[in-house]
Amino acid sequence: MADLITIARPYAKAAFEFAVENNSIESWHKMLVLTSEVSKDTQIRSVLTSDMKTDSVANLLINICKDVLDEFSTNFIKIMAENKRLSLLPEVLTLFEQYCLDRESQADVDVISASELTDEQLNKISVAVEKRLSRKVKLKCHIDKSLISGFIIRTGDMVIDSSIRGRLNHLNNALQS
Repeated sequence: MADLITIARPYAKAAFEFAVENNSIESWHKMLVLTSEVSKDTQIRSVLTSDMKTDSVANLLINICKDVLDEFSTNFIKIMAENKRLSLLPEVLTLFEQYCLDRESQADVDVISASELTDEQLNKISVAVEKRLSRKVKLKCHIDKSLISGFIIRTGDMVIDSSIRGRLNHLNNALQS
């Protein structure tokens, strides 16, 4: 089983990365669920593992699943057929679903600083925010010289402003009250 997962991993990763880039995770998941179920059928499995021409094998699966296939997922099936990997579709689905779960447990965090932060500073920020959010974080760093010094961390509705500009604004508001 571990060997099959290892062989299926590059296909699952490629499918997932493509789906994320094209905002089509749901349609790719739907396609993988159907093609995986079809590939589990004993008669289909015997065809997928036979010595038939790869075009014929790919076309069989494509014709059965044509309702959920688009141009890109059809090419994906053809590539898997050329490499005689269509029988791994259940493992590809399992890995794809795991990537989806991992992605959902990751938070995108914007870090805006007055100057470029060192790797050590970024690591400390990452660890602190991961602890606070109880999930993995992906830092997106931006530089805004108008902050004067310090940084702002934003994720979802959480904002941590430790910039000089933010402190001056806060002091200004307090003095005017």
